[in-house]
Amino acid sequence: MSNDAMIGQATPSIAFFPLASRRDLVRRSAVALDKCHGPAAVDFWRTTCRALGTELLALGCPEEDMRAEIMDFQAAVQMELMWLHRAQEARG
Repeated sequence: MSNDAMIGQATPSIAFFPLASRRDLVRRSAVALDKCHGPAAVDFWRTTCRALGTELLALGCPEEDMRAEIMDFQAAVQMELMWLHRAQEARG
C-alpha cells in the first residue's frame, strides 16, 4: 500500500482538455481537410491525428484515453465539415 493510500489521499491524476471541445482546433482541421482531396486528404488526416495522439501521450494521457480522444475529435471534425458545407450551400 502506498503512503498516499495509507493517509487517505488519492493519487493525483491529470485531466486533459478534450480535443473535441477545442473549437479552434476542430474548425482549423475541418477547413484544412476540406481543401484536400484524395491521398493528400488521407495524409493530412493521418498526420494530424498521429500528432495529436503523440502530444497526448507525451502529456501522460493513457493510451486507451488517447484513442478515445482521437475518435471524439474525428467525430467533431466530421460535424464541423457538415456545418461548413451547409453554410456554403445556403450562400449559394
